[in-house]
Amino acid sequence: MKNILVVSTICVLLLASCAKDNTPDPFLVKKSQIGLLTDSTQVKDLDVIFASDSVVRYVAGDEFTGSVNSIEVFEKGGKKLLDLSPREALDSTSVISSITILDSRYRTDKEISVLSTFKAINEAYKISKIDKLIDNSLVISVNEINAKFLIDKNDLPTALRFTTEQTVDAIQIPGSTKIKYFMLHW
Repeated sequence: MKNILVVSTICVLLLASCAKDNTPDPFLVKKSQIGLLTDSTQVKDLDVIFASDSVVRYVAGDEFTGSVNSIEVFEKGGKKLLDLSPREALDSTSVISSITILDSRYRTDKEISVLSTFKAINEAYKISKIDKLIDNSLVISVNEINAKFLIDKNDLPTALRFTTEQTVDAIQIPGSTKIKYFMLHW
């Protein structure tokens, strides 16, 4: 009887120690999820998801302007974490369509964050497209995770900063180039 009790206790302890914690990492970035945010998260759910943080909603005008109102998420200490854009303005049931990640704790499963370099992104993911923006930025698109990484052209070599070429090849971007932030679009 004692042997059965000892064996049962050991089995229970082993099973308990092997059980996985199902709580999502609040800073893990995936194709359709960032921490507790998913591609089906509604604006009305943000206060619950970020209960220990501050959610700030800006209303640009009324519902006739057609503008999408941004939502900012700050830590209680004041550090800005995320910028969120709902699909529809002034609609609490609208889902979040894009997220700008500003805090370095947010990272992909391949450890890419706002502190990463172009080399790290290029080694971790297949770059789908590189676009030049009017505001002196390059946008590095990675379809695998629906992400876009923004690089300031001022951090690039002079030849790339002032080129009139429409396309930029990945091989032209120095590996040490840092990103400003990255975005996910759902």
